[in-house]
Amino acid sequence: MEFEIIAKDALGRICRIETRHGRIETPAVLPVINPNIPFIPPEKMSDFGAQALITNAYIIYRSFRKEALEKGIHKVLGVDLPVMTDSGSYQLMLYGDVEVSNREIVEFQQKIGSDFIVPLDIPTPPDADLETAKKDLEITIAREREAKELKGDSKLVLPIQGSTHAELRRESAKRAKEVGGDVYAIGAVVPLMDAYRFKDLAKIILEVRSVLSVEPIHLFGCGHPMVFALAVAMGCDLFDSAAYALYAKDDRYLTVYGTKKLSELQYFPCSCPNCSKMEPEEVRELEKNDREIFLAEHNLYVTFSEIRIIKNAIKENSLFELVEKRIRAHPNLLSAWRQIRDYQMLFERSDPKIKKKFLYCGVETLLRPAVKRHVEAVKCIDYDKETIVISTDFGILADIYLRPVFGPVPIELLESYPAGHAEIPEPEFIEKEALEVAVENLRDFMSSMKGKKFVIHVSGRWKEFFKNLPGECEYVLH
Repeated sequence: MEFEIIAKDALGRICRIETRHGRIETPAVLPVINPNIPFIPPEKMSDFGAQALITNAYIIYRSFRKEALEKGIHKVLGVDLPVMTDSGSYQLMLYGDVEVSNREIVEFQQKIGSDFIVPLDIPTPPDADLETAKKDLEITIAREREAKELKGDSKLVLPIQGSTHAELRRESAKRAKEVGGDVYAIGAVVPLMDAYRFKDLAKIILEVRSVLSVEPIHLFGCGHPMVFALAVAMGCDLFDSAAYALYAKDDRYLTVYGTKKLSELQYFPCSCPNCSKMEPEEVRELEKNDREIFLAEHNLYVTFSEIRIIKNAIKENSLFELVEKRIRAHPNLLSAWRQIRDYQMLFERSDPKIKKKFLYCGVETLLRPAVKRHVEAVKCIDYDKETIVISTDFGILADIYLRPVFGPVPIELLESYPAGHAEIPEPEFIEKEALEVAVENLRDFMSSMKGKKFVIHVSGRWKEFFKNLPGECEYVLH
C-alpha cells in the first residue's frame, strides 16, 4: 500500500494513504453509511470534511446484492470517495450469527469494488474468559489468511481481537502482521467506550501499537470527538462511527468535552453553520426528522473540526498539550492517559526530540518523554570544577538552576528545548508533584556527579522538598 508518514507527535501521525478513489490524510474519520436508512446523503459527507466512508457489506449483500454487483459500491452510494466495507462482524456480535460465510462476504466486497475490505472476524466482547477469547482469535486469524488470498486489488483491513486480555491483543497484532494487511483495525471496543472504560481502551491501543510500530491503525466504532485526541496520541490513525446519527436520533449534541442533551441546552457552545443560525429553543420546536438532521450535521461539524485541530497540533508538535486539556473532560480519560507511564519507551521511540515549546498543563506533563530525555542529557555534562553551585532562584549566579518538572537545568541549557522553552507556573502555584519530581531528578543528577561538592541556594516553597540530598552539600537559605 502507498503509505507515507509526513508529520509526528507523541504516537500520533499525519499519514497519506493512496487509494483507487483518492488520497486519505490521517487522522481521518469515516462516517458510517447505512444504505437501508437514508439520513444524511453520502454525497454530502465531503462537505463536512469526510475523505472516505464506511458502509456495511453484509447489509448490502442482503438488501442490494444485485444492484451492488452490477453498479459497484461507489455508484450505489453515489460517491467517488474511498469506501471501506465492514463484513457483518457487528451484526455477528449483536445477534450471534450471520447468514454468510467469510469467503462469501470477502469475495462480495472485492467484486463490488470496495477500496478496503474486512474479513468476517469474531468480535470477542470485553471481559470474555481467556479460553473463549483464544478460540475466537484462532477463527479470526484463519479468516484473515483466507481474506488475504481473496482480496484482489482491494486493500485489506485485518481486525485485532482478544477481548480485554492484553497478551491476546498483542498476539493478535503479531499474527495479523504475519498475515500482512494494509490497515490493522482494533475491534470489539464499542462496549468499553459506551461504559466510559477508557483505561481499558487505552491499554488495548497501546498494546497493539507496541507490536505495530508503523502500520496504519483503525479504531472500530470510535466516533466521539472527546476521545479522538487521546486515541490519536496513542497511535490510532483512522476512526469510524455512526455516533453522529445515533446521538442525533436521541436528541444528543456532541462536544469535545462530552455529550449534551438538547433539552438542557440554553445556548449552543459552537459556531458551526447550524449552531450559528438557530437557538436551542428553536431546534427543540422542529419536527423530529428536521431536528435529527440538524443535530447530526452539527455532530459531523464538531467531529471533523476536532480532527483538524488534532492535525494542527501534530504539525505544531503540541499534541501532548492538546491531550492534557481534552482529558479533563472526564476523570476516566485522565486515568486512561496516565497509563503512558508504563509505555515510556514506546513514546520515546516515536516522539520528536526537538520542538518549539513545552507548556505545562498539569501533573500529566511529568510523563512526557521530553522530561526523561532532559534528565538523562544533564547527567552527560562534564564539570571540571570541584564545587557546583545550584540555585532555585534565577537571580543568583549559579552553574545549575532548579526548575519544576525538569529538576536541574545547567545554565548552558536555559535557552534550549525542552527546559529552556518551557512555560511553567511559579513554584508557589504549581502542584507539589512537579516539585517532588524536580528534586528527585536533582538527586539523581547529584548521585551521578561522583566526588563533587555542592552549594545549594534554596528559597521559597522549595525548602520543604530538600531532604537527604546525596554528596557533600552546603545549603544557603533565602
